[in-house]
Amino acid sequence: MKANGQLRRDLEQNADEILHKVESIGDAHLMSDLETPLRKDAFVLSPEEKVNRIEEKFADILQILGLDLSDDSLSGTPRRVAKMYVNEIFQGLLPENKPQAKLFDNKYRYGQMLLEKNITVHSYCEHHLVPIIGKAHVAYISSGKVIGLSKINRLVRYFSKRPQVQERLTEQIGAELKNALQTEDVAVYIDAEHMCVATRGVEDASSNTITVHYSGKFKEEVYRNEFLKMIS
Repeated sequence: MKANGQLRRDLEQNADEILHKVESIGDAHLMSDLETPLRKDAFVLSPEEKVNRIEEKFADILQILGLDLSDDSLSGTPRRVAKMYVNEIFQGLLPENKPQAKLFDNKYRYGQMLLEKNITVHSYCEHHLVPIIGKAHVAYISSGKVIGLSKINRLVRYFSKRPQVQERLTEQIGAELKNALQTEDVAVYIDAEHMCVATRGVEDASSNTITVHYSGKFKEEVYRNEFLKMIS
């Protein structure tokens, strides 16, 4: 059996190797899965317990950085950040916050494309936890059912309010809309600016990232072109 010292060195080496792989994946901007990666015990703690734990940890981070938390301007920062993380910018991690999309009969027999454009996207890059800011354009063709327009905005908001990569966000919105609307005829287009590109690393503030999801009729050129023309 290995001595404690050697075992600790082996564990530290393995941790360094895993961290290097994770950082490499992040730099390559790959998407691991359609589902947001959550631990099985992600919801054991209540939101308030999470706020309390994050407050403690973030206070440690600020102190390590050398900041004086006894200063009036900083004393409440750990609590503010913790509440912001749980109740605001990452509220989309909580299943109870998912909007319920009530279906209605398409009484008007409207069979053309319905487009909701310029939906605000406020998300956070899961690689550096800095903002992703942009617009989403979402369209669908009814299969006999419709949902309230605001539900589309709320679904975009729900999936945006969590650590994300834009590719996964686009696919999550598309998959949820197909499920909610009971149709395959869905298109999602997201155009966003990533602060991890604009304010760190390459520091390119002029570039945007565009991702799309086309399914059903939107895989056909005529429908896809109509959609792109309408959002241009």
